[in-house]
Amino acid sequence: MNSFFDSDSPSNLTEYSVSELSGSIKRTIEQAFDQVRVRGEISGYRGPHSSGHAYFSLKDDKARIDAVIWKGTMSRLRFRPEEGMEVIATGKVTTFPGSSKYQIVIETLEPAGAGALMALIEERKRKLGAEGLFDQARKRPLPYMPRIIGVVTSPTGAVIRDILHRISDRFPVHVIVWPVRVQGDGSGNEVAAAIEGFNAFTAGGPIARPDLLIVARGGGSLEDLWSFNDEAVVRAAANSQIPLISAVGHETDWTLIDYASDQRAPTPTGAAEMAVPVKAELEACVSALSARLKAAVTRQMDNRRQSVRALARALPSLDQLLALPRRRFDEASTRLGRGLQMNTANKRRAFERISAHLRPDVLATRINERRQKLSDRMIRAERIVERLLQRSATRVSSADASLRTLPGRLLSQIHRSQDRLTGLAGRADNALLADLRRRRSTVTAQDRILQSLSYRNVLKRGYALVRDETGAPVKLASALSLNQVIAIEFADGSINAVTTEGGAPAPPQPVKKRAEKPAPTEPPKQGSLF
Repeated sequence: MNSFFDSDSPSNLTEYSVSELSGSIKRTIEQAFDQVRVRGEISGYRGPHSSGHAYFSLKDDKARIDAVIWKGTMSRLRFRPEEGMEVIATGKVTTFPGSSKYQIVIETLEPAGAGALMALIEERKRKLGAEGLFDQARKRPLPYMPRIIGVVTSPTGAVIRDILHRISDRFPVHVIVWPVRVQGDGSGNEVAAAIEGFNAFTAGGPIARPDLLIVARGGGSLEDLWSFNDEAVVRAAANSQIPLISAVGHETDWTLIDYASDQRAPTPTGAAEMAVPVKAELEACVSALSARLKAAVTRQMDNRRQSVRALARALPSLDQLLALPRRRFDEASTRLGRGLQMNTANKRRAFERISAHLRPDVLATRINERRQKLSDRMIRAERIVERLLQRSATRVSSADASLRTLPGRLLSQIHRSQDRLTGLAGRADNALLADLRRRRSTVTAQDRILQSLSYRNVLKRGYALVRDETGAPVKLASALSLNQVIAIEFADGSINAVTTEGGAPAPPQPVKKRAEKPAPTEPPKQGSLF
């Protein structure tokens, strides 16, 4: 240390190094401000650092001071600091020699009165409400009879015992408890994780998925219920796919989870009453409804029985209903036989009238006429073609004679015209021959049709044609007299015969009656083969 009377010193002041001065200031400030309470607004809060410490500032309308919360103190805080929150911090003031700054090391932190917390709640409520988390359209109806209920609460408090006792008294169902802390730092994250965990269960998993969730906690102050105002808890409740009942505090206590839940209960016991109905009341209601149903069915059956009896008395008897249809049926069956006979006779006459126009001689006459016409036309066509050829040859000869004196160019044109005319004449001959072949084919086809309709084909199947002395066909046996000479034509030839006295006609064979077609009234006779 320099001497007090050192000639190099400009004054008699003590000389310090930077480290000594900074350390002296640090000790002076820490001794003077060892324990202070500072009220201010949190500014620049970004959450805990990776080391676990939290760095931010406290400010008012005129000044600001840096603040730090060490990792050990952070875990003991009753609620988490947030940006813009007005708090009262208790701790000591110290300096940071490395940057010549002073700061307060906070040991305890509390809100600056209930008014500040309520203002923070209102601000958060407006923010989350603007996102639509409190809309009524998002809320789901509660299941009437849930099979499994999930409860998010503390496992050691009286709340869970009240809920279980109330459920067992009203309607015993399976209850799954997710134990969480309901107060203190980190409790909000545990409640949010429990709600998300229940929603993550699958229907066929090792743990059954609940049909209803209850988030419950007993009464307390605003600070005690602060975890249920946490933004993570509110978002988890709003995004829950399982219907959720919030039962936090007493009836006068309201938290933000009450706005996001599907139903709010005034107390945890009230939540249990909302969750399940009363089994005894349901049984009594079912019994009453069953009795009413039986009585209604009995009355309905009696009314229907009386109605049926009244309708039965008004109906006519079976004989009366069937009398008129039976009479109509008898009349129709009586007319049916005569109608069938008349219809058969009409059909036979129509057939004979049509068959008279289909005799072989008529067809043969028509074919001969067509053949004669075709022959005449062929002869005329040949003559016409011959005359045309003669005329064309004459014209060609005269033109050839008259054009021999023309120049060579005209002669060549005449030769080309002559060749063209020769080609046209050949095409005309071919066309005429093709038409003759087509007509010959037509005549041949008609001749085949005539042969197929010839009565000789019928004779080949074992029939015979009877003719009288004049050669006319005999159609009826009554047309012949005794000892009359007749000619019988077979397929291979004809023989002559003399009629004798005829025997009695053979009795008709019994024909089995059919429902669709009655038996003929007379035995069939051999008539015209065509």
